[in-house]
Amino acid sequence: MNLVVEIFRMLADPTRITILWALVDRELSVNEIAAVVGKPGPSVSQHLAKLRMARLVRTRRDGTQVFYRIENEHVRQLVTDAVFNAEHAGPGVPPHHRAESEIRLLHPSERVEEA
Repeated sequence: MNLVVEIFRMLADPTRITILWALVDRELSVNEIAAVVGKPGPSVSQHLAKLRMARLVRTRRDGTQVFYRIENEHVRQLVTDAVFNAEHAGPGVPPHHRAESEIRLLHPSERVEEA
């Protein structure tokens, strides 16, 4: 259970969540991640080191560049579910449901499968 608590501790930081969200569907270098999250490279590197120790991200080296990606599908699902759940707290239709809602408005007779 201590590892579970540590994972949630890592997820309790807005910068780390933003980093993980940026990596959900792609692999990025530190500089690319820094540009996406709007933080300096050294700060992003520190966050990535913590995420790596918690086994939430993994690395791949290509020459002098190091690329980061989500560790596995469980981490991807955890991050996706957390973001999607948070989107439900806001007003209106959450962004991850918008495509389905727009299809229903344009084609009310078509049935859209819920995810």
